Amino acid sequence: MSPATTFTDAEFTYISDMVRQRSAIVLEPGKEYLVEARLAPLVRELGLDSIGALVAKLRLPAGAALAERVTEAMTTNETSFFRDVAPFQALRTTVLPPVIKARAAQRRLRIWCAASSSGQEPYSIAMTIDDAFPELRGWDVSITATDLSREMIDRGRTGLYKALEVNRGLPAPLLVKYFSKVGVDYQLKPEIRSMVQFSELNLIGPWPAFPTFDIVFLRNVLIYFDVDTKRTIIGRVKRLLAPDGYLFLGAAETTMNIDDGFERVPVERAGCYRRTPGV
Repeated sequence: MSPATTFTDAEFTYISDMVRQRSAIVLEPGKEYLVEARLAPLVRELGLDSIGALVAKLRLPAGAALAERVTEAMTTNETSFFRDVAPFQALRTTVLPPVIKARAAQRRLRIWCAASSSGQEPYSIAMTIDDAFPELRGWDVSITATDLSREMIDRGRTGLYKALEVNRGLPAPLLVKYFSKVGVDYQLKPEIRSMVQFSELNLIGPWPAFPTFDIVFLRNVLIYFDVDTKRTIIGRVKRLLAPDGYLFLGAAETTMNIDDGFERVPVERAGCYRRTPGV
């Protein structure tokens, strides 16, 4: 390890316990390399000489704000436009057509994108809806995007992305259709940004009075939780999901042996689930 990031087993335990208490993310022994990689930039920013010095500051009575920053640093913000492709194809071809038909009278669509990171996923949903179903432009369509990280939420609200970010997964026609050049960066047009409302939310903390959702994206976040936490979160999501609603999980995630209130939709690699009738 470099001198800037060296830490002891006891300091690793302190960080892992704190992060688990604040976010339910499990950092098991063997993840020291991850703590080192994620916290090194914060250590340098604060002018400290080690993660041990960072832990010493965390132990002080005024360490709560720093604890929030450490927890945010340990969350995974890996994301890209149309990540994994298959879920968005399923959204376009399998999920939205029956949901739109069922909501034709209300002309209202509610989607929640949890763990939205810097916004690429909810904006991918918004672009899919506008591109494939232009008739919904007269509907009340709302995409709620939440994340633990205040920094990621603030970034998502801007809808502003670097060239490298728009070149990862974003089809060229959608870049031309939905983005404007701002200096060397690219910004989503206002009609797409207005479809998405961003707010901070810790999934293990209190939730606001959410509406009933037609579709929930909860992708690539459950893998960081223990089974009991997964069960709690999935149960809470189920209570917010319309009886004919759909849930998207990450490719490595499942509701099997966690909640029998869902059944898998047979769309390859999409991680798509529906409410089990009568459950």
